Amino acid sequence: MSVSGVSPVSPASSGFASRHIGPGPSEQAKMLAECGFGSLDALLAAAVPSAIRSSGELRLPPAASEEQALAELRELSRRNRVRTQMIGLGYHDTVTPAVIRRNVLENPAWYTAYTPYQPEISQGRLEALLNFQTMVSDLTGLTTANASLLDEGTAVAEAVMLMRRASKAKSGTVVVDAECLPQTIAVVRTRAEAVGVEVDVRDLSRELPEEFFGVVVQYPGVSGVLREPDFYHRISQAAQAAGALYCMAADLLALTLLTPPGEFGADLAAGTSQRFGVPLGYGGPHAGYLAVRKGLERSLPGRLVGVSVDTAGAPAYRLALQTREQHIRREKATSNICTAQVLLAVMASMYAVYHGPGGLRAIAERVHGHAAGLAAALRSGGVEVVHQHFFDTVLARVPGRADAVLAAAAGAGINLGRVDADHVRVACDEVTTPEVLQAVLAAFGVPPGTGQPPGAAVPAGLERTSDYLGHEVFHAHRSETAMLRYLRGLADSDYALDRGMIPLGSCTMKLNATTEMEPVTWPEFAGIHPFAPVGDAEGYTELVGQLSRWLAEVTGYDSVSLQPNAGSQGELAGLLAIRAYHRANGQPERDVCLIPSSAHGTNAASAVLAGMRVVVVACTADGDVDLDDLRAKADTHRDTLAAIMVTYPSTHGVYETGISELASVVHDAGGQVYVDGANLNALLGLAKPGEFGGDVSHLNLHKTFCIPHGGGGPGVGPVAVRAHLAPYLPNHPLAPEAGPETGVGPIAAAPYGSASILPISWAYVRMMGAAGLTDATKVAVLNANYVAARLAPHYPVLYTGQAGLVAHECIIDLRDLTKQTGVTVDDVAKRLIDYGFHAPTMSFPVAGTFMVEPTESEDLAELDRFCDAMIAIRREIDEVAHGTWDVEDSPLRHAPHTAEQLAGEWTLPYDRRTAVYPGRTAPKNKYFSPVRRIEGAYGDRNLVCSCPPVSSYESAGVPS
Repeated sequence: MSVSGVSPVSPASSGFASRHIGPGPSEQAKMLAECGFGSLDALLAAAVPSAIRSSGELRLPPAASEEQALAELRELSRRNRVRTQMIGLGYHDTVTPAVIRRNVLENPAWYTAYTPYQPEISQGRLEALLNFQTMVSDLTGLTTANASLLDEGTAVAEAVMLMRRASKAKSGTVVVDAECLPQTIAVVRTRAEAVGVEVDVRDLSRELPEEFFGVVVQYPGVSGVLREPDFYHRISQAAQAAGALYCMAADLLALTLLTPPGEFGADLAAGTSQRFGVPLGYGGPHAGYLAVRKGLERSLPGRLVGVSVDTAGAPAYRLALQTREQHIRREKATSNICTAQVLLAVMASMYAVYHGPGGLRAIAERVHGHAAGLAAALRSGGVEVVHQHFFDTVLARVPGRADAVLAAAAGAGINLGRVDADHVRVACDEVTTPEVLQAVLAAFGVPPGTGQPPGAAVPAGLERTSDYLGHEVFHAHRSETAMLRYLRGLADSDYALDRGMIPLGSCTMKLNATTEMEPVTWPEFAGIHPFAPVGDAEGYTELVGQLSRWLAEVTGYDSVSLQPNAGSQGELAGLLAIRAYHRANGQPERDVCLIPSSAHGTNAASAVLAGMRVVVVACTADGDVDLDDLRAKADTHRDTLAAIMVTYPSTHGVYETGISELASVVHDAGGQVYVDGANLNALLGLAKPGEFGGDVSHLNLHKTFCIPHGGGGPGVGPVAVRAHLAPYLPNHPLAPEAGPETGVGPIAAAPYGSASILPISWAYVRMMGAAGLTDATKVAVLNANYVAARLAPHYPVLYTGQAGLVAHECIIDLRDLTKQTGVTVDDVAKRLIDYGFHAPTMSFPVAGTFMVEPTESEDLAELDRFCDAMIAIRREIDEVAHGTWDVEDSPLRHAPHTAEQLAGEWTLPYDRRTAVYPGRTAPKNKYFSPVRRIEGAYGDRNLVCSCPPVSSYESAGVPS
């Protein structure tokens, strides 16, 4: 039957949608027949509960062609003014080497890769991340750095939380330098308030309090100031005396010239790597960093790349330690960060690889020289320079004239930083030129040619004397030819979406269209400072407004904030909004968050970080939320219930029929309903969370709305709310228009988070239109049910909903096969590599299973290739069951097989072709894993998270 009178098979979407959606009408007809339906609408009518279906079409502009969308984005971009940005505040213009821009940022081999949970097929990006960790560790003088965090504000906030749990002090106070970046202080306050930490912001030239668990110092300070070496040593000694920990928020480029934090006794260093070749982008995405001294590495939040070995004993890389802490520890997790900024960390690491230690130091010396020369000229011209010592930022005192100076500079195409009516901040960077400095002097009223020899701008004893970046990788790729080949070699060792299907459940690895990606590198989007005057970013303002309205429309909510720069941060923002709402209503005691046992691990972690108590709700045998247990828990906590977090469709990939009743139970008990938007790819155009009971949702633009995963980041996690929660969305102290006083404060360093990648999702919605988005959802559901139907005779499909159907993903159960044969889900995942596939999501939400999400972008041929591979693997499992192979000597246990194995002595009880060309694997397109199966436990026992230095480059034959 048809639910809307549409033709039996959904018509081929016109224009861009027909390029985005893989199966055409004839392929859909074959797939529908396999599923037992005569039309796509009949399938959807059977799968999707009628109670949640939206009545009307989405109110979106008509779909634009690719050419039209790019033209409209061009018009928006032209409304942004690209000026010379000398505002500072932790954001600096930089030069992205063309070889890195073209071969990393614009290369789908890098930007369409997934998080490296399958390390054998992720060795390229893992090596790049190890380079990043080595770079950060060397520059900070600390032993271990993680593989990046979301931005500097988040990194410092995570450092504060680490200090709280690792400090010996019993105090609940963290001391924060008044010279810290204002957005960092604001993010720390937001995060600290939720968990009961007191933030003491003070001038650290004063005495520290008697009790505190941690202290954060900005190095150099936001005003540019560098304090005497004794100052930094004194802070370290005071922290040690109090049993507290010491964090320095340090500028990585400055550290090529300045004493590193580790040599001052700092326990942690945090900051951003943005100025290492990553564009300003109106605030992001940028890779934050966090490094720690020895003894704290096992407390690091986020991802950590370590060196291990494969089964042949060869070195290999993998994610180490708490890689999936949120899934393992849930409400006991110490952070809700489950992602990184991999693509941007790769760019920053390659910037260091390309320039090397000498090149980085030369850039830093040039930047510092410009700042010192500017200060000297200002002094000669009668302008007071506040600080004698600085790295790149000059603070000038101009009583009552700050606005006039800024206006004069703007007239010359330069943005300076306004501190107050009497002070102007001028930050030099990699793109600063003598001509720019002359224009700045003119803005201050200093005549051309004024000057005197620059004085010493770095205090005596603060100059760096220790070496850094000693590993050969930072010395071996000076020519563009060498760099190009290095990048190509790393990319070739990886499996990304440009090679084939990545059928990861809950992760929505679909087409990231080239047209969507193109605007990201346009200067008018890439070259805007996040705190530029509001008139300089009119294009961004309009784009943000349009995208926010479109997202509100497709979700059924009233307001949207685009600030959260990851799904986990969207979760936190939504829960903080709920918490603030209850407090505003005089019910601060409402702090219980109900979470189904099947939920994604970040749900529980985010609830704890929002200051809530987690109460788990059971699931039934068929995977649905147990409504009886929900009623009981809601009744028990009726006076303290804050919210429930529920994913819809469920984490099990099913449209649960009881979602509206669930919402009613929680609302009746005084709670709010948080609908996790991770699975929105199964709802767009069919149903709206804001209409079937949700009060708030976060969305994953890196899933449903086509921002690529980038090997594990960037991401954007907007939070959408109904009107009563809108006053409690994140605000920002430096936003062009400050948010409402009732807002919860910022949870990201920039007002619009990772703004420069918002054009991707804007273009996706604009080109798809209402009909295209709806068709995409329908085909996503069709593809998942087709895969389930084809695999059901060979593997049990664990959970289904109405009419035995799934939503946009299905769970394939291997547990009985494991009991019968010893073949594990890991064995099948590694064997899929030999067949040319990335594995589906393993052991989530149920251990011993695969969760498969084919998305709407995969065509029938690729779906069949995957199904054929899984069926062929089932036959191999049967061979183990029949005794043809012992499991330990089977191709399943030895997978993946490498090309190197083929050249050596062959001792395995099956032939080479079975090993590397199984099933219908075509030799022409064969992907070979660069390493054999990796021994994960070895890497955790022998933790190595950076590249060791090479002692002699001459003996190694590497040019320095």
